[in-house]
Amino acid sequence: MEERDIFDIFGDEFENHSTKKKRRMEDVEEQIITDNESRARDLLNQLEKAVAEIEDDEAEEPEIVESEIVEISNEISVREEPKNDENINFGKTFREIPRVQILSLPAVGCTHQVAVPPNHTYVPPERRISQDALKFPFPLDGFQQEAIACVEDGQSVLVSAHTSSGKTVVALYAISLAFRERQRVVYTSPIKALSNQKYRELCQKFLDVGLLTGDVTINPSGNCLVMTTEILRSMLYRGSELLREVGWVIFDEIHYMRDKERGVVWEESIILLPDNVRYIFLSATIPNASQFAEWITFLHKQNCHVISTEFRPVPLQHYIYPAGGDGIYLVLNKDDEFMENCFHRAMKTIDKGTSLTSADMRGRKGGVVQTGSALHKLIRLIMEKNLSPVIVFSFSRKECEVQAMEISSLDLTDSREKFLIQDIFHNAIALLSEEDRKLPQIESLLPILRNGIGIHHSGLLPIIKEVIEILFSEGLIKALFATETFSMGLNMPAKTVLFTAVRKFDGKVHRWLSSGEYIQMSGRAGRRGLDLRGVVILMLESSIGADVAKNIIKGEADPLNSEFRLTYNMVLNLFRVEGINPEFMLERSFFQFQKYSTMPALYEKAEKIRIEVENLIVPKENKLLEYWNVKKDIECLQEKMLAYISKPNYIAPFLMPGRLLHIRTQRDVFGWGVLINFRRLYCRRRNLEVNPEFVVDVLLPVSPASYTGRGDIECLRPAVPGQKAKIETVPILLHCISKISSIRVRYPHDLRSDDSRNSVLNTLTEVKRRFPESKGGIPLLDPIADMNINDEKFIEMHNQVQLLKTSIDEMDITKDPLFKDYLEKFEEKQQLLNKLTEANENLRNTRNLIHLDELHRRKRVLRALGYANKQDVITLKGRVACEISVADELLLTEMLFEGVFNELSTEKCASLLSCFVCQEKVESAELPPEFRDLLNSLHKIAKRIAQATLEANLEIDETDYLQSFKPYMMQVVHAWCLGESFFKITGMTTIFEGSIIRCIRRLEELLREMASAARAMGNEDLETKFNDACSCMKRDIIFAATSLIAMIANKLI
Repeated sequence: MEERDIFDIFGDEFENHSTKKKRRMEDVEEQIITDNESRARDLLNQLEKAVAEIEDDEAEEPEIVESEIVEISNEISVREEPKNDENINFGKTFREIPRVQILSLPAVGCTHQVAVPPNHTYVPPERRISQDALKFPFPLDGFQQEAIACVEDGQSVLVSAHTSSGKTVVALYAISLAFRERQRVVYTSPIKALSNQKYRELCQKFLDVGLLTGDVTINPSGNCLVMTTEILRSMLYRGSELLREVGWVIFDEIHYMRDKERGVVWEESIILLPDNVRYIFLSATIPNASQFAEWITFLHKQNCHVISTEFRPVPLQHYIYPAGGDGIYLVLNKDDEFMENCFHRAMKTIDKGTSLTSADMRGRKGGVVQTGSALHKLIRLIMEKNLSPVIVFSFSRKECEVQAMEISSLDLTDSREKFLIQDIFHNAIALLSEEDRKLPQIESLLPILRNGIGIHHSGLLPIIKEVIEILFSEGLIKALFATETFSMGLNMPAKTVLFTAVRKFDGKVHRWLSSGEYIQMSGRAGRRGLDLRGVVILMLESSIGADVAKNIIKGEADPLNSEFRLTYNMVLNLFRVEGINPEFMLERSFFQFQKYSTMPALYEKAEKIRIEVENLIVPKENKLLEYWNVKKDIECLQEKMLAYISKPNYIAPFLMPGRLLHIRTQRDVFGWGVLINFRRLYCRRRNLEVNPEFVVDVLLPVSPASYTGRGDIECLRPAVPGQKAKIETVPILLHCISKISSIRVRYPHDLRSDDSRNSVLNTLTEVKRRFPESKGGIPLLDPIADMNINDEKFIEMHNQVQLLKTSIDEMDITKDPLFKDYLEKFEEKQQLLNKLTEANENLRNTRNLIHLDELHRRKRVLRALGYANKQDVITLKGRVACEISVADELLLTEMLFEGVFNELSTEKCASLLSCFVCQEKVESAELPPEFRDLLNSLHKIAKRIAQATLEANLEIDETDYLQSFKPYMMQVVHAWCLGESFFKITGMTTIFEGSIIRCIRRLEELLREMASAARAMGNEDLETKFNDACSCMKRDIIFAATSLIAMIANKLI
């Protein structure tokens, strides 16, 4: 085959072009812009237009002018209550209202700042702590003294410190102070398990403590009420009388506010609380703590102190254990110094022991397969070095169980400990029926528990999780295999923390652990008062770059960023609350606050770019613009042609081993690699035919720092020029192939060794040397002559490309001796103009009230469906929807008003409602007709809501919306309501036992809300039906753990 460079239309430079309006060849001369100065002026004026002119199809956005933007600082202004209309002018707010101040105060052993309202003179609290409210039997750390002094002075405080550093001391003092002053105090926590644990702890210190979690209500009139944040929000929306007596609200684990699903609950609660309440926020270390304090001051017009410390009571030492190695390597000492030499020695140990290529490793999941013997060896080493107890973190429930069983032969307890473990275990399961005690999860767990090995993940039975937590806290479990949720909230530290992997699947992609995640989990190492140091060990199966390791181990904690989002329940409740409206919530959200605080920097950035554009003079700019536009047209056509070439029927015959392929993704250009395999992967989709996915395995040079042992193209990066590349086998989809060479090369049959792969890298280097880019580059296959693509559209595009290339060749500018210099300056200016456009757009978006458009559209949906009128006055349907917050309030309300539940039995009602709370996705048999009909009735109404949503211009995918209602628990719930045993219903599904219980508990909570909604409708029959469904579900093992909590509360155990 002749090596011709006809396929050179796929040049590298087309990767980064911005999309432009395309023109056909015959229109080129007519559409050449001759007055480029006016175009540049238009772009340069976008900043002023973005600030001065607000375009909205409903004229609902407020106006703001440049002079107002200039006056915005990082300190956010306070404003008056908004009126009940949709036009709110925030420009005046920034210009006329004074600003929040941040003051730094002297402190010992910590950092102390305070956010002060405008026009307030700050008076520091007295530097004395009488401990009149509560005396501690130990000396207080500096940060504890500072925080308690603020509490004594009646001022709000955010305490930001590492896990197990003693933040709870501040909360205990505030509770005692509230009792002394005869005030109520609310203690909120993010999860029910933490609420239960905190309730047990407070009951040991105080007399009048209550618990409100939804599942359990104990002493609801207590002076100290422990509750989940959702309960607090519900009380605020309903105007509970209890809150009138509250002096302090304690938010434990406030960094949970960044949770994508539930973080908004914290924002709603904090915004709705009255200004006379004082706050204590307890948080892990967060870098933007002062910004959060400014927000509190902005909301409630009161001082908010920030007490932060990086001090660890028990210093940590971080080690790496190379899988298959003989020992562990210290990489970060207790003084926070990264040990480069030790790290590189550990990596060399891994490299010596690695003989598999990424192709050999394909198909393995997360490293579970290969960790067995290495994990067994490492746990034994930990026990020999007296580093137990150890928490072993894995990133899936299955891995937890597999890894625990891999070391189950290790006996880590003595005879006395075995007796205690067995006694506690049997006392706990005595609450269960005889049949439930025979559940596989219960029977299989006791043998490894007796050996001092435990498992903790969301799929476990709650009563088993509780038992394991008790055993671990008593030091009876020496090695606990847990998912990362164990590190959230529950105060159960260990001497050692072990990571079995440093990569995790986050639901979308496999990625490195973030430094914040690592800090959260590693913070469980080191027990105050017991250990001189905590030990953190990373077990690695493949080498990683030093930069990656440093980013994980030494990186900064994740900032506290808002995850505010609108819900219909929020909007309807705000319609109902006197004196405020949904705009009130939007304006005061932490999300909006953070957006406003970025505006000065955005304005400065846009102004800087604008000045750069003005100062950059490009010779012969008009001629260059003509050339540039034609070049972009060529690149656009090349992209379309590439889509043809990548079709399997055209490309497959040429995917032969040794073929050189040029690889690029949307983000990166990897360059040339060598094809070693071509295969089809078949993916069967529900109700569709089998769809083949074509994959090529390519030996590709990549950056060593990005290689993780698995060839995931989305995680890999190209080698940096001048950097020694690592050549590895990477599976590639066809659309990532940007060029196909006519050259094929030979490569070694066995590619497992570094030497054989490096020989391929040398071959690639030699080919590129023989065919330099200056002489046309590596020869390519001609798509028409060689690949026989004879599609008419493709040939037309090919001919257009040739004509456009000819027109470029005939342009005078390309013959100018200084053409390359001119073009370089022109491209630089184009990049600046693109950046200016982006900066202006960012400024416009940030200036707008976040979510305001979405709010208007949600209002349209509510009006269209009859939940509120045009004056935002709530209707009966709206009042009913306000009662539902656990699940889709609109769909459930529509089903209530359409009588869907009226003729259903109690069991069928519960069965249908399970679709709203089931979060598991499993392959299951087809639903029987009776359940399929129920699901269809749900889908029919859901489609109508989706249509109303689309008509209001809100984004929604009807298919995804319908699939969000999962029917996988319908038969299970139906059987449970009919009285079947838990043992029997677990055999009806592959869902984890703990997940079944969590779903049914969540369903019971929804049924209680549905009963309230029916009562709001005035439908007593439905109310009774939903209450009966609650009653028939609340039995046996599913609610046994809450019985255990109640027994503890009543001092029965």
